[in-house]
Amino acid sequence: MRAKKLMGWQALFIVVLVSVTYHFTLTEGQDYDFDGDKKKAAAPPPEENNCNGIFLSYVFISREKEFPHLKNATAQAWAFKSVATILNAGEKDLKAWKMYIGFQHKEILVSAGGAVIMDGDDLPAFVGNGTYLSGYPQADLKTAIETAGDLTQIQAEIQLEGTQFGLKPPAVPMPKTIRLVNDGFKCPAATRKGSSVFVCCVTDPKFKANITKTKYMPRQNGDLTIVYDVLQAFEGNYLAQVTMDNNHPLGRLDHWNLTWEWMNGEFIYSMRGAYTHKRDYSECIYGPAGKYYKDTDFTPVMNCEKKPVIADLPPERKDDEKVGKLPYCCKNGTLVPTTMDPSKARAIFQLQVFKTPPNMNRTAFFPPQKWKINGVLNPDYKCAPPIRVMPTEFPDTTGLDAYSTAVASWQVVCNITRPKEKASRCCVSFSAFYNDSVIPCNTCACGCKDTDTCNQNASPLLLPPEALLVPFINREEKAKAWAKMKHRTLPKVLPCGDNCGVSMNWHINSDYRKGWTARVTLFNWEDINFEDWFAAIEMKVAYPGYENIYSFNATKLPQVKNTIFFQGLEGLAYLMGEVNGTNPQTDPRVPGKQQSVISFRKKHTPGINIVKGDGFPSKVYFNGEECSLPKVFPTGAAHKSHTNLLPVIFLTIITFVLMTDHLS
Repeated sequence: MRAKKLMGWQALFIVVLVSVTYHFTLTEGQDYDFDGDKKKAAAPPPEENNCNGIFLSYVFISREKEFPHLKNATAQAWAFKSVATILNAGEKDLKAWKMYIGFQHKEILVSAGGAVIMDGDDLPAFVGNGTYLSGYPQADLKTAIETAGDLTQIQAEIQLEGTQFGLKPPAVPMPKTIRLVNDGFKCPAATRKGSSVFVCCVTDPKFKANITKTKYMPRQNGDLTIVYDVLQAFEGNYLAQVTMDNNHPLGRLDHWNLTWEWMNGEFIYSMRGAYTHKRDYSECIYGPAGKYYKDTDFTPVMNCEKKPVIADLPPERKDDEKVGKLPYCCKNGTLVPTTMDPSKARAIFQLQVFKTPPNMNRTAFFPPQKWKINGVLNPDYKCAPPIRVMPTEFPDTTGLDAYSTAVASWQVVCNITRPKEKASRCCVSFSAFYNDSVIPCNTCACGCKDTDTCNQNASPLLLPPEALLVPFINREEKAKAWAKMKHRTLPKVLPCGDNCGVSMNWHINSDYRKGWTARVTLFNWEDINFEDWFAAIEMKVAYPGYENIYSFNATKLPQVKNTIFFQGLEGLAYLMGEVNGTNPQTDPRVPGKQQSVISFRKKHTPGINIVKGDGFPSKVYFNGEECSLPKVFPTGAAHKSHTNLLPVIFLTIITFVLMTDHLS
């Protein structure tokens, strides 16, 4: 009986224990659910609360060692995560925000959620020298005043992931600085605290902004401006027009190719005034478009690529009823400066864009991002992200004093970038009448392949003048013979060629008391012809003395300092391509060539010294591309000795006369 009673108490004890444990567990679970599974956000720095402007911050979150694991700490790769934040803590809206992050540890950016790289580079991108980011899709930041402090409208967060090298733990890989790069703001030096860096940028009272009464950004200036206009809007699709204007006096594009990236599943149904290089609709059938447009025949579709490559139509399609009949279209991809021909400085094409869910509303527009444009032997352009601008106005086509406006407009600004060393597309050689050797184009002036066995860092070998007329592969024997004749030592591994498609020889032809002349020769080593070519030279010292150029049309450019612009005469505007020699089996190929003499007066340039380099251009452009220049000038020992011999002879005669008088 007692045993049963004891067992009863034991059972009761177990029940109570289970009940208490269950209650405790339930209480813990309820607390956990109430708090949420997210870690509480760190309190913002007090500087944020005191900022009356734009507050930017960068917070390093974590990193993890990547393969391969190396003993060399500086070569070790680390995967990192960080967050950049931009907060509008001011009293005015911030339009099209732009932020600079000064990365400094050979970073490679793999993803940037909430932003795009401003120069249009694709990810992954090397950003070890710093990078500029702009907001997408949230490009504008409103104020707390007009949004009741809604962080989703006044703040943008950029989730950054990438790879950095070196700087092993416990050191923290932080950027040098961060700053806002919008006009009208000034930023002090950024402050670093532990694994975060921040700065408060305020409006610059000295900045004079153009006063606009619209909610859109004012249109910007640039070397090449592109406007993306929505002309007609429908449920699920819209008609857009792209207008490109060449604004640079030396900018140019030949056979341009334009590309961008659709961000929301759009595709091009049809085009007028241009076409895409690829007409493959498989990406529509197997992508989001195919799921929505189930009963649509995609065979007439122009292009379904996320990154279409668009080109201009040839002139013979200009009056085509289906794809032509647009002003400024169909010039075979040629955009020249207004100084040459204003009618060829603009290009226009239209496209019918189909959208995919959830952006089917007729007022939902998302312009493509990551714009890029290039041409054949033309300058490199870097394009900023599109910014929303005031809708474009179009004059009435019937001649009435009226205008219509686009539904919506965005502007893309592209600027010419100076070519890096060994990355040009044209080059220059120097020669002079007072030196029998030619200084050729720089080694690898237009790049070299990693597999080349020649010396990519050696100085080019001096050449006899006739060697300029043959391709580089046929110059080696001439260069060796010339070096032997001049008693010059040859390197064990000969230097590589220039690998340029176009070259110019600048030859000092004469130098006399009242003036001097130079001979300009253009060589085309490509297979293609250059129609309506142009070139330009910057003459820092000799510019005021320019007199004439005899076989080209030339003019001084007031917009570009000390620059003379020239092009072929009417009927001679073709720079022909390279062709076979008389006997292709034995003779080298022959480049296309054009030549002229240019003359200068010394009256307006007193003290000019031709031999020391004043007679050579400091910059040369061909079709807008800045060419690589030699690093030295032809020496003028013979020329100088001829000049300095006169006072020596005069002094000798005077001495002889005086001695004769003394002896007599």
